[in-house]
Amino acid sequence: MMVWRNFRELPGWSERPLFANPHLNRSLIIKHRLRRDELDLFRRRRQVATKVVIPIDPSDLKLGGRYVFVDQSDFSRVIRDVFGTSMPESDLETLRLIDQLPSLDPFLLREQLARGGRTPDPAYFDLTEADRRRMFAFAQAEIAPLVAASMGRDEQTAQRAAVLVGKILSNADGDEMEPLRLTLRLAPEDYAEGVFCWKGFLYYKWSLASVMAEIGPVAAEIARARPFGPTTLEERAELTQIRENLVGWIKLTLGDAAETLKVYDTAYGHLTGNGRPTAFREFLLDAPLLFVRLGEQVAALRHIVSFWRYRVSGGPITVDEMLDIFSDFEVSLARNNGPAREEAA
Repeated sequence: MMVWRNFRELPGWSERPLFANPHLNRSLIIKHRLRRDELDLFRRRRQVATKVVIPIDPSDLKLGGRYVFVDQSDFSRVIRDVFGTSMPESDLETLRLIDQLPSLDPFLLREQLARGGRTPDPAYFDLTEADRRRMFAFAQAEIAPLVAASMGRDEQTAQRAAVLVGKILSNADGDEMEPLRLTLRLAPEDYAEGVFCWKGFLYYKWSLASVMAEIGPVAAEIARARPFGPTTLEERAELTQIRENLVGWIKLTLGDAAETLKVYDTAYGHLTGNGRPTAFREFLLDAPLLFVRLGEQVAALRHIVSFWRYRVSGGPITVDEMLDIFSDFEVSLARNNGPAREEAA
């Protein structure tokens, strides 16, 4: 909805909207933690769904709106009833592509849509202002070595780094970004792709740092969590096994994400320490698979942290529900581990 509100008058958006249906383009799309009374809407067990909302009043979201969950039972019929109009099959497929994502961060969203043959306007893939503010200080420290290598280190280094970060995070282009393009030795047609990948790695490196501060305590809570109510011997054995598996997957995912970031850090070190922009440029142009994989791992870990905190605050957890939650966590981590990183590297 924010993209429609901010960009609907611009030619780029009107030529390449995300959806063909105008109601969908004005909707809110949310990753929603399902309540217990919503679980029966789906044929398979899941903890999080993609919710599409049409606000009653776009200027006052507190008034609520009509909504549908992607791929709930009778999805095609329900979405037609909710939106009051027929829905192109291409829009339904776009919603299903979005539903497959663990989160709606802009980097994962762009690559997922591209894999499905969708290339909407770049306005859909910008950082939110809140994320941009939180990420700025981290990115400034990360970019400072590049500024120092390019212009020399002096009392202006931090200020120059702040200016460069502001341009990168705001998708600035044109003459003011020409020095960066020349430093990276990117052809004009490759510049936007290269900087997008760079911003993706900065985003996930920052995100992983914050997730790592929280996932340890959550993993410890999971390791000692006990269900409410009576349990059978078989249930206790199953819970012990799945808990051990989950803690192992968390450790494996953290290690794999760290290895992916090491690939980035090595390439960036060639740029800032060895004066080899070609190595970093080639890394950026070959990087989408790596940063998408990293993003999926960060999103899975973030899901565990946020959902566990949310559910624990809601009261006692029965053994059946605890098994469902741990199974959901395990599947989300297992899905995002494997040989892809080695193949990309």
